[in-house]
Amino acid sequence: MKLVAPLNAFGRGDLALAGGKGANLGELVKNGFPVPGGFVVTTAAYDLVTDGHDTRTYFENVDIPPDLREAITSAYVELGGGPVAVRSSATAEDLPGAAFAGQQDTYLNIVGEEAVVDAVRRCWGSLWTERAVAYREKRGVDAAEVRIAVVVQRMVQSEAAGVLFTANPVTGDRTQIVVDASSGLGEAVVSGLVTPDHYVLDASGRVTSFTPGRREVVIRGTAGGGVVHETGDPATGEALPRAALAELARLASEVAARFGRPQDIEWAYAGGRVSLVQARPMTALPPPPVGSLNPVQRKVGSVLLEYLPVRPYPIDMTTWLPYGPAGMMAKVAAAFGIKGVFEDFLQEEDGVVYRLVPRSPRVTAGLLAIPFRLVRRARRYDPARWTEDPRFQTFLAASRELAARDLASMPWPELIRVPRQALDLVRPVTDLRTDYLPGTGLALLRLLVAVKLLRRGALFGELMTGARTRTSDANQALEELAEEARATGALDADPMPSGFAAKLRGFLAEYGHRETVTPILVTPPTWGEAPEIVLGTIRVLAAKPPSPAPAAGKAAVGVGGALERVLRHPLLRAGRRRARVVRWVEAARAGHAFREDSHFYFTLPLPILRRSLLEIGARLRDAAVLQRPEDVFHLRLEELESIKDLAASDECLDGLRAVVQQRAAKREELSGVRLIDPRAIFPVRDAGDAIVTGTPAGGGSATGPVKVIRDPAEFGGLTSGDVLVCPYTNPSWTPLFQRAAAVVVDTGSAASHAAIVAREYGIPAVMGTAGGTSTLVDGQVVTVDGDAGTVVIAHSSGDAAASDPGRDAAAAVSDGGVVAPVSDDGAGTVTAAS
Repeated sequence: MKLVAPLNAFGRGDLALAGGKGANLGELVKNGFPVPGGFVVTTAAYDLVTDGHDTRTYFENVDIPPDLREAITSAYVELGGGPVAVRSSATAEDLPGAAFAGQQDTYLNIVGEEAVVDAVRRCWGSLWTERAVAYREKRGVDAAEVRIAVVVQRMVQSEAAGVLFTANPVTGDRTQIVVDASSGLGEAVVSGLVTPDHYVLDASGRVTSFTPGRREVVIRGTAGGGVVHETGDPATGEALPRAALAELARLASEVAARFGRPQDIEWAYAGGRVSLVQARPMTALPPPPVGSLNPVQRKVGSVLLEYLPVRPYPIDMTTWLPYGPAGMMAKVAAAFGIKGVFEDFLQEEDGVVYRLVPRSPRVTAGLLAIPFRLVRRARRYDPARWTEDPRFQTFLAASRELAARDLASMPWPELIRVPRQALDLVRPVTDLRTDYLPGTGLALLRLLVAVKLLRRGALFGELMTGARTRTSDANQALEELAEEARATGALDADPMPSGFAAKLRGFLAEYGHRETVTPILVTPPTWGEAPEIVLGTIRVLAAKPPSPAPAAGKAAVGVGGALERVLRHPLLRAGRRRARVVRWVEAARAGHAFREDSHFYFTLPLPILRRSLLEIGARLRDAAVLQRPEDVFHLRLEELESIKDLAASDECLDGLRAVVQQRAAKREELSGVRLIDPRAIFPVRDAGDAIVTGTPAGGGSATGPVKVIRDPAEFGGLTSGDVLVCPYTNPSWTPLFQRAAAVVVDTGSAASHAAIVAREYGIPAVMGTAGGTSTLVDGQVVTVDGDAGTVVIAHSSGDAAASDPGRDAAAAVSDGGVVAPVSDDGAGTVTAAS
């Protein structure tokens, strides 16, 4: 194996020998791109020298074997001698999710044989600096698997240099090319020493945007080697002629096409020529803009974004996403002639989800027969009696049987079948939803039409709040735990009193399968797996007794009042008409409860699936395939099922280990990248002095200090009277509404679960703000207007006690995603989903 070889001897397939930088440059050289000549000191040379050592101090003192020294100096002489750039090229560089930009060292304008050999040795040592080691550890890169090559290239004494991105790194637009340029060597731009000229180009090289730089520093090579830093002159004009920009644009498009993905390229310009000195995949690149979305796409997008507050893992994509609530919604919609709404809305890159694109529904010919199917099912299946359905009873029995099985004692062939068994459990619930939703929808529509005709449409939402659901049961149980904790101090006792602990265990046994983050992913923990979240909620509730009004009063008293106000209508004085309206209200409430409760039971298999996956992960950890059980989430279900035996060939398990490492690095890279720009779904609107705007969700207005709660683990930070600002909500958040003055949510709509519950408690809600959590800060006193959809800075902190429940806005929607009729204050539409 060669210790030193010219750049053109390598290509993309030679990562292990030439490192990321060397392999990419070799690929460019072989395909005729303008790359300065050079050679690679390969990883074989590094292995020869290291002898098991991995510290920087070792490389500062090590002597290079004579044969290797001769090979390096001969290659340098053959290159023509003179100044060269010596660049580190580690084998972990430029992998998906781990560019390693700047983690190893580069030495510029190196002159002389001994200086080149010394620079090579220092590059080897840079693999073991604290920053490089920390970077690898964060991305889960095994130090034992990392080696380093060194690229030596002719030095370009550039008049201007810099970096270009073949896609816009801020917006993700693949049709734009972004160029940063400044005078002198490119190190000034790469290291951030200067504010460069900033160009945005189209594919033809036309400048669509230009911001001049300041040239604080200019780095230049000196005649004897090394570089000097000079004070720049911002008045010298643009660093690049337009012909050079056009050439950069052409090269950018060709390099991206050659590597098949957007690239981050370092370049130099001298003597009228552009040279490419480095190319690597762009990292942390946002997905391409989705463009203009139609109203239906925005509506679908608002639902999806609310249910996807975190990036799905590969295991999510192959288990609970297609089989759980999202898959159920797709199947139910398809049963009624609408396809594509909740299908293929997530796109993957390198095996990791990186983009959300809301789809428009496709209407099939079967839609024409839907009215007849709806009426037939509505007559046959009464939502008030759905729990008597034999399919539901069979589902409950099967779920309990599978939940009781001892996963730890199962042999591998039996254990690996459990995830599919858990997924199979949910099919009957999809059928139940398909059969009982028509009766639900017609009951809600019938009541809505009736109260509108009676000019009592604003009372529709209050009429719905009388429905008893498993969510309301859970909230009541939490209140009872909070009352006991408040009276006994159980939360502050160590150990916790046995009576309170027993009641807490009973609560978790009944409600522990509820999701903490989202119902459509398996990877976040459930309440039962994260009891600290439940305790945080109890602590919030125990901090202060619930206010008698408007929150509790509206839910407890307003229901009867709403029905009485409807029944006082002159047309309902006759007993028969009054009885009919009462039956319609009861039927609508039963439908509302069905949507809520069917979702509650639908998630029963969720913790079973999650426990089975973690048990599989634990065994793979013990087999040295994974570092921890949760790493199993980086694999797809079919990949796990391909493991017939944990004693399988090392090649099979090694392959899975590499896949996990690469996907984990890619996921880490995307940790700060959104699946979609929320502004595409929730367009920003002008609302005067409002600092945040969104969709009005009713409840009047209220003033209080902001408390940003980003996930359930932070529930304990809310205090009574705070304005709850959060990225999303689901049923596990609703107990907080009993203490919040108002709620402001990045996602969702007036028909979202959070909006409905907020209206039930009589607190203002603003949904779909897109950036409320990034704009508002803890302690800021704001006024939330749920009718206008605005958040403004309060004039004084004394306003914090002021609130106005406002109008009786109403809507009915399940946390499973069904959009039902909204009141006079809403859009006035009826949309069928699941």
